[in-house]
Amino acid sequence: MKAFQIGEQSGVGALTATVRDEPVALPGQVMIAPRLISLNNRDVQILNGVYGAKKPAERVPVSEGVGEVVALGEGVTAFKPGDRVISGHFVNWTGGDFGYHAFGFDLGVTHDGWLAERVVIPASALIKVPDSLTDAQAAALPSAGLTAWNALVEVGKVKAGDLVLCLGTGGVATFALLIAKMNGARVAITSSSDDKLELARQLGADITINYRTHEDWAGELMKLTGGAGADIIVETGGQGTLGQSIAAAAVNGRIVIIGVTAGQGMSVPGYGTIIGKNLTLRGIANGSRAMLANLVRAVEVNGVEPVVNKIFPFDEAPAAYSYLAAAEHVGKVMIAF
Repeated sequence: MKAFQIGEQSGVGALTATVRDEPVALPGQVMIAPRLISLNNRDVQILNGVYGAKKPAERVPVSEGVGEVVALGEGVTAFKPGDRVISGHFVNWTGGDFGYHAFGFDLGVTHDGWLAERVVIPASALIKVPDSLTDAQAAALPSAGLTAWNALVEVGKVKAGDLVLCLGTGGVATFALLIAKMNGARVAITSSSDDKLELARQLGADITINYRTHEDWAGELMKLTGGAGADIIVETGGQGTLGQSIAAAAVNGRIVIIGVTAGQGMSVPGYGTIIGKNLTLRGIANGSRAMLANLVRAVEVNGVEPVVNKIFPFDEAPAAYSYLAAAEHVGKVMIAF
């Protein structure tokens, strides 16, 4: 089968096409033929060698996608050939509270991911995709969509009338915008591009702030909200943006920390403000299979359409990575088989 592997992780150019034997579905496993897969920022970080320790060079990357069941391992009865399925990338986290066990089986990191013509995943992690959902709706749910769902619904307890602040216009941020609006919340979003902010307004954003025009974007948000601030902040920036996120938070606000890309060092900016505003800061890592099942139902009922920026053919996967790394996109970059 055709596949790509991450190579020496010296940059996006390390992604290498290869041919290998098809995997075998062992007892309790399902063999899947990917149809459409979705890239995330961590996929680029892995190729750059900055997502934890370097991985084996032969690792097949990509953590989310939708595919068709082609073979069943012994004992699997919940699925049949032809079913469309998805899986969260933390295969061992099926439900309940997060634990370190989740990191033991991480698609595209500890185990081979979706960027191959066949992938084998334990049946216990899979969810059947409803017929009413398109491949594009399903492919972006297990990583970007699930992370946004965990941030807003599970941790943030979003409700109608809340103000949600999303940083940037990547996959998680745009999904957070859609989920927030689905729950009756207002949304503020930041970007360095007025064109991207216009797209965000078309998706329903109520407040848009260009952080190049307004370097103190937290101050601008406080001005635009009459000093109220944001009830929930989806913090996709990292340590370099956390200080302004704290400044932009409402009293009793919830800051859900996802991003690890911006800034260095371990100091916590605005420490006194955390106490003064009675803020909650919570780090999250994707979500469980149970959360993903709830997200699938919500997307089906509400007809949520993910923002898909561009789809590349499988053989052009390196170009898809380069396009994502350039950070000119809004929403998701995908690869079709």
